[in-house]
Amino acid sequence: MVQLGYFTLDTLDIEKARAFYGALFGWRFDDAASSPTYAHVVDSDPPFGLTKVERVKDFSHMYFRVEDVDALCARVIELGGKAAIPSDSPSGRGVVVCDDQGVSFSLWKPAAGY
Repeated sequence: MVQLGYFTLDTLDIEKARAFYGALFGWRFDDAASSPTYAHVVDSDPPFGLTKVERVKDFSHMYFRVEDVDALCARVIELGGKAAIPSDSPSGRGVVVCDDQGVSFSLWKPAAGY
């Protein structure tokens, strides 16, 4: 079985991304493990961080498991991002959103049994 072991989100501006995701998800960053081009998220499982790039290349799509899709959609918009209209499926409730730099990801609340 192959499992996600580590990932990074590409961003054009590390400080803006730290502020956006810190305010949205409450993420804290490990300054000792970070640099001007990387911000490591504290106590994440799997481990991950934010990586500065010159141009965002959005090839993969991340789904963050959350408790309240609708509340976080509103928070994304408050923070300068954009959100589609949430929808329900057999696997749960989800929505595609993007941060204030245009990087897209999804919010997902799994249905019972997922």
